[in-house]
Amino acid sequence: MFASFCRRRLLLRIRKIPGEARNLLQLQSIPGAIHLAHSYSSTAVSRVPSSELCPATVSYLISCGLSPTAAATTATTQRIRIVSPDKADAVCALLRDYGFADADIVRTVRSAPSILVTDPERILRPKLDFFASLRFEPRKLATAPFLLVRSLDKNIVPSIRFLRDVIGGDDQLRRGFSRVPRALMADVERNMRPAVEALRRCGLDDAAISKLLVIQMGVLLTSPDRISEIFQELKAIGMCISDSRFLYCFRAMCGLKRGAWRRKLALLQSFGLSEGEVIKAFKTQPMLFLYADDNIKRKLRFLLDEVKLGISDVIAQPVILSYSLENCILPRCAVLSVLMKEGKIQRDIKLLQALLGNSTVFSTRYVVRHADDVPDVVKAYEGKIKFEGFTHDR
Repeated sequence: MFASFCRRRLLLRIRKIPGEARNLLQLQSIPGAIHLAHSYSSTAVSRVPSSELCPATVSYLISCGLSPTAAATTATTQRIRIVSPDKADAVCALLRDYGFADADIVRTVRSAPSILVTDPERILRPKLDFFASLRFEPRKLATAPFLLVRSLDKNIVPSIRFLRDVIGGDDQLRRGFSRVPRALMADVERNMRPAVEALRRCGLDDAAISKLLVIQMGVLLTSPDRISEIFQELKAIGMCISDSRFLYCFRAMCGLKRGAWRRKLALLQSFGLSEGEVIKAFKTQPMLFLYADDNIKRKLRFLLDEVKLGISDVIAQPVILSYSLENCILPRCAVLSVLMKEGKIQRDIKLLQALLGNSTVFSTRYVVRHADDVPDVVKAYEGKIKFEGFTHDR
């Protein structure tokens, strides 16, 4: 169960703690100390004004997945004191009853440890009932656990009512929430309403706004000024509201900090691309601009240096840069290399086109089709045969 799982994790963590950090928890590592941290009979869980470190609290937080340092800091700065696990265990049990897996509970407590001092029946259960009625997934709630300590009547219910009016049915609302759970942390009057009104002022109709929020509910956390800036930036690169790609480009822009657009543009141009080519790629695959710089550079360097593709050819199919290098591109290259050696495909095959497509299409075309005659294609696809280049094959 969760309690024994956490205790095993705690024992392993304490054994790995070096130097002074281990000394801090010396009391917990002596025989019976962990039992002590879970068996006090005085006040179960409380918030106290004292900054004094409570070893039992630190021990419990470590058992819930926090590092020793984070547990000590949390116990002090958030003034959480867990003297007996009864109430905190009741919180974890309640979460489990509503479908939270052990990993979800660990994530919840790590992000919002104050939930352990929340009354499980009076405070948590009504919110969990409400979210369950909307069929919100527990694993998604675990990514935004502070929702569980917000006021149901003052915050959560008004937010859901507002979003229902804007988005429409609960199915759409659920899809939007699942993509950006933290968007529900936005205040209706300070964030949500101003953001929606800004979108309307910029020319989006209600249907477009509804679709945008389903695609990226995080727009509700964007300031009206920033929304206006994004509209101007998209207009400057020739994107108009009527373009079917506009909302997806807008979503990507919302994920970029001010100035990041120009930095990404400069990065891609450093590989020899024109501004026009980069802008065209952005319109086709806007999420490209949200990838980390190192991620983009590693994939481009591999495709240019190892696969020997041209940069203009790559950027004309920017979806290739959304593929994982380790889990997708490299295994596919290994498969194609094996098939070239065995003469099953032409050496002058258009590699970029061969690499594109979902896993089912690629597997059917190049792995399943040749598995009986060339068993190594299966090994290559599973990563057991590494890609060593096409230079000697082509």
